[in-house]
Amino acid sequence: MPRVFLSFRKADSRWMRNRVYQALTDRFGASEVFKSGGSIPAGADFAEVLRRQAAECELMLVLIGPAWLDARGDDGMRLIDRAHDWVRVEIATALNAGNRVVPVLLGDATMLPEASALPYEIADLARLQFLRVPETHLADELDRLCAAMAALLPDIGHGSVSPTAAAAPVAEPTVTMTARVSGGGSAYQAARDQTIRLT
Repeated sequence: MPRVFLSFRKADSRWMRNRVYQALTDRFGASEVFKSGGSIPAGADFAEVLRRQAAECELMLVLIGPAWLDARGDDGMRLIDRAHDWVRVEIATALNAGNRVVPVLLGDATMLPEASALPYEIADLARLQFLRVPETHLADELDRLCAAMAALLPDIGHGSVSPTAAAAPVAEPTVTMTARVSGGGSAYQAARDQTIRLT
């Protein structure tokens, strides 16, 4: 089960979104990051998988670019105002489950939406501390994002390690053994910390 859920709006900051996803999977592995479309198997119930992953993730990153809040449908209605908008559903599901949700602002000028601009069930998003990924020095900023994730989920990408596997191997003492054959000459010698002489 991926521990990190990427929530995003398809029409918003696609190239930066893809760079964020690539950086996270390069650092932590694709199995740790859920991204709709790429992480849902063919033939699976899209809605059921999305809801389950949003409810069970440990960390949801909500990628917010300049078009995230005001994206509209053909009828002129903001997508975020639709009850079935998947971005809205994902965030509400994670918040209701008590999961950690972190807004990630894409670009230098993107602002965190105010609570009054959001549907009531996700209005708490406006109160959450955000991270920013500016376009300037993007590689360095992506490294900072990965470091922030590693701080929130210290063992991400490492898997579970058993206590015995984690313990360092015990070094064996070194003994020097020398065997002598009748008539002189060393027949065998191996490095260890004591010497046993066989004559």
